[in-house]
Amino acid sequence: MMQVLRRVAAVRPSGASSRNNKWLFGEGSKFAGRSAVSCHCCASSSSSRSGDAQAAGRVRPELTALRYKVERGPYAELGQRDESFFRSLLGEDRVITEPDECDSYNIDWLRSVRGLFRIVLKPKNTDEVSTIMSYCNEKRLAVCPQSGNTGLVGGSVPVFDEVVLSMKLMNRIIDTDPLAGVLVCESGCVLQTLDEHLNKHGMLMPLDLGAKGSCLIGGNVSTNAGGLRLLRYGNLHGNILGLEAVLASGKVIDCLNTLKKDNTGYHLKHLFVGSEGTLGVVTKVAIQCPSLPKAVNVAFLGMNSWDSVMKTYRLAKSELSEILSACEIIDRKSVENARDTLGLRSPLASEHEYYVLIETSGSEARHDDEKVSAFLEKAMSDGVVDDGTVTSEPSKVRNIWELRERMSESQTAEGYLFKYDISLPLQDYYSIVPAVRERLKDCNVRFVTGFGHVGDGNLHLQINTPDFDQTVHDMLEPWVFDYTSKRRGSISAEHGIGFKKAKYLHYSKDGSAIELMRTIKATMDPNGILNPYKVVC
Repeated sequence: MMQVLRRVAAVRPSGASSRNNKWLFGEGSKFAGRSAVSCHCCASSSSSRSGDAQAAGRVRPELTALRYKVERGPYAELGQRDESFFRSLLGEDRVITEPDECDSYNIDWLRSVRGLFRIVLKPKNTDEVSTIMSYCNEKRLAVCPQSGNTGLVGGSVPVFDEVVLSMKLMNRIIDTDPLAGVLVCESGCVLQTLDEHLNKHGMLMPLDLGAKGSCLIGGNVSTNAGGLRLLRYGNLHGNILGLEAVLASGKVIDCLNTLKKDNTGYHLKHLFVGSEGTLGVVTKVAIQCPSLPKAVNVAFLGMNSWDSVMKTYRLAKSELSEILSACEIIDRKSVENARDTLGLRSPLASEHEYYVLIETSGSEARHDDEKVSAFLEKAMSDGVVDDGTVTSEPSKVRNIWELRERMSESQTAEGYLFKYDISLPLQDYYSIVPAVRERLKDCNVRFVTGFGHVGDGNLHLQINTPDFDQTVHDMLEPWVFDYTSKRRGSISAEHGIGFKKAKYLHYSKDGSAIELMRTIKATMDPNGILNPYKVVC
């Protein structure tokens, strides 16, 4: 039975310290007839992105080359001899040329870009990747490496007729070492599959994403994906112990180290983490994996001012410190969209301008309960939080997380979504949302929302229009990047640069840094065949 904490008294209810006694706070009467965290955000059990579901019944987007006025690079065109070579190498079933089947590889998850390639190759091992790359480099065939195709900046799909190199069949888990806390696997493993495998060995992936059911670890590494656990476990640059990659020439670079300490020369693995397939194709990774927490609590809090959001985060850092594992913010319109399009609802009966999701992860339930209780009591007594719910029951924890994880899905259910993944200093974190609303007030815009990882300064700014609107696009770009740059933020917090942000890289990188990036690209891929038109085009 969940206890109730009324705003009039910040006194802990009798029995609230028990593991089974979590508390709601707010006006107790509004929860009459509801079970202990009666969370309505579980209308669908799927928390992953499904490209096929998104594509069903939807009009294909305009070709990227036409919409963005791109000129094709000096690459060869695929011929019958090339197809024959690939079929002799891989067999008929791992070379896809059927137009209908190719569509899911040609179009990104947001349905904002579309290539026009004619072939998908599905290697099963590093040797096959090496042979493919060597052949394509010799013949000057451009190649687009693709993982789960859940990227959001057009980096995972071709712009023209690049050969798509799908990594989905390279999905072996090679080694699991619970004592060292290290997992070695191929790059085509699905993130959720890895997490479930590690859970059986008392570990978990240091990375968690809303797209975990379909994204692949190689794509995560290649984009240096951030996600929901970054506040606790850091980004992938710090968790990738080693990797194997194939260069454009076909040469295999073996940096598949599993040691926590290896200070021998240049750390070459970092060249590939975040390079988005422009420097090499990641084929294997060694990942440092933390122990599976024994106690997890999730609080979902409602408040009506941005100042209260900041005070809540500040209080969470001081009161929860070492067990704080996530701090997410969702605005009111985002929650309304999830309710209207997916049937997901806030676990709170009352509505608020902002919602904060806080997760704690630790090894001792009683210790964590006491810290969470102290945090919530102080938040209430200080008048920072207006309403909320907290739970440790696994099913209810998943239900609350589902509301946050499916935000993007709910906002792409209808219309066209302009999506910006930016980092801003916390004092400016949400300021861009009302600024964009004001800027687009005379445009045909369905909604403007903001949600994200407030714990690491990453905001997802979303603008939805009935269809792709060139006027809105021109009002947003490069204005959003200029706004972000002037506040010393980043134009890409976790999604990468890809195709859609390549020409705006200078808003976050100095000219000298961009020049060095181009030099590295030219050195490692002199013919420019790897993922052209992306990152440093």
